[in-house]
Amino acid sequence: MAREAFTDVTRLKRCIAVLCVAAVAQLLAPFVVLAAHFSHRHSSASHLAPQRPLPYPNLPLPLEIDDSQYIPLAWADVPGWADDDQLAAYRTFRASCRPIVAQHDPAPEAKALGTSLRDPCRAARASDISDGVKARAFFEQNFAPLKISRLGEDDGFVTGYYEPVLEGSRTQTDVYNVPVYRRPSNLFVRGFKQDAPSLPNKGAVYRKIGRRKLVPYYDRAEIEDGAIAGRGLEICWLKDPTDLLFAQIQGSARIHLPDGSTIRINYDAHNGYPYTAVGRVLIDRGIIPKEEMSMQKIRDWMEQNPDGAKEVRRQNRAYVFFREVQLSDKDEAIGAQGVPLTPGRSIAVDKSLHVYGTPFFIEGVLPIDSAQAKTPFHRLMIAQDTGSAITGPARADLYFGAGADAGKVSGRLRHAMHFVMLVPKTLDPVERGRKLPVPDPRPSEKIARLFPQADPVKDQAEAPAPASAVAQNTTAMATAAVVPLPAARPKVDRDGHRPHRRYRSRR
Repeated sequence: MAREAFTDVTRLKRCIAVLCVAAVAQLLAPFVVLAAHFSHRHSSASHLAPQRPLPYPNLPLPLEIDDSQYIPLAWADVPGWADDDQLAAYRTFRASCRPIVAQHDPAPEAKALGTSLRDPCRAARASDISDGVKARAFFEQNFAPLKISRLGEDDGFVTGYYEPVLEGSRTQTDVYNVPVYRRPSNLFVRGFKQDAPSLPNKGAVYRKIGRRKLVPYYDRAEIEDGAIAGRGLEICWLKDPTDLLFAQIQGSARIHLPDGSTIRINYDAHNGYPYTAVGRVLIDRGIIPKEEMSMQKIRDWMEQNPDGAKEVRRQNRAYVFFREVQLSDKDEAIGAQGVPLTPGRSIAVDKSLHVYGTPFFIEGVLPIDSAQAKTPFHRLMIAQDTGSAITGPARADLYFGAGADAGKVSGRLRHAMHFVMLVPKTLDPVERGRKLPVPDPRPSEKIARLFPQADPVKDQAEAPAPASAVAQNTTAMATAAVVPLPAARPKVDRDGHRPHRRYRSRR
């Protein structure tokens, strides 16, 4: 009996000892985890590079394009690249290279690409590729693709433009009584001579009175009422003021004369007033629904309502002056770069950000075949033109050629598209990006105070809080821990308002 009792007592003591050890282990577990956590942080920190003093060295960014974001891609990751006809794009690019290569000592460019297009342009001018496979290889060997968009946005935005074909006369008649004016001699832009061959397509414009007095130039209503009539400024005369309005919107036109000849006119200057889209006016007044807005709808309404058309037209105080250019009826319009545009391959871009001649691969779905169609569009385009309201790193106006059919297609384009910018490999952003400073492993003391970070291990070790307190703490931590990102720029207006057409500058 004594032996059995002793054995039971011994077993009881062992059980109590095991339970005590387990309880102690359970109590010490959080401290062990914390110790391991801080030990790991200490060992990891010992292998990190020493912190650098702020501020960082002033090193150049890979590519500095205002208000933009971009991602380097592999050619295999560019959707639709293998399905395009790069030979057509190569020929358009080669045309842009002529003025680029002709500059022997180009001035330094503040734009992202600078003068880097000279190297691939020399290669293009030195060769005469006539095969699509070789043309694709040319771009892949000389350029690197970057998906580019406005900061905070995934896609770019495209519209279309064309060259109207109109009927006119060299002399005023009862049928042809709408004047097409050349640039007046009293139109003045600060910093430019009055007879300068090229004036900016946006900014203030004045009327010079005497030697020193400057006043704003006449607006559309004043010009239509005859403010500059009788001064010999008429290039020709058109049938309808709507024809003139559309020519001014597009920036150029072909005018067929009664004798069978053709006059070609291009943008030369503007009167300095901001552009107001007549389509926007018609939408706001409930005359044409937003979802039905197109250039053809505008024209149809104006033809049916001539008195109302006059009043709506004058809501747009902007007015464009033209110059006659020596082109045959078979030649394409000349873009701002000074080379003929290529239908389906030339685009107008923001000239404050991009260099003429830059290739852009544009991909998405467009209503090419009809207003309801969703035609796959994946095409390499070349920047050869500009427009005053075409702003942003991924904003383009697609040129579709001349005539009514081109006008119908371009008039219904207001769509989001993917933009891939082709950058010369001499400006490889990946290689230049390796020179950028690496952020410090931990934020500075000041930033840490402004944005306190939660310690997940510590939070797990703490006792659970009441549900209401947890909700309040979670909200407070989320508010404090999230660093605010820069706000995205407003979306481009994608309704009837066509801001890209304000003044198209062509040389």
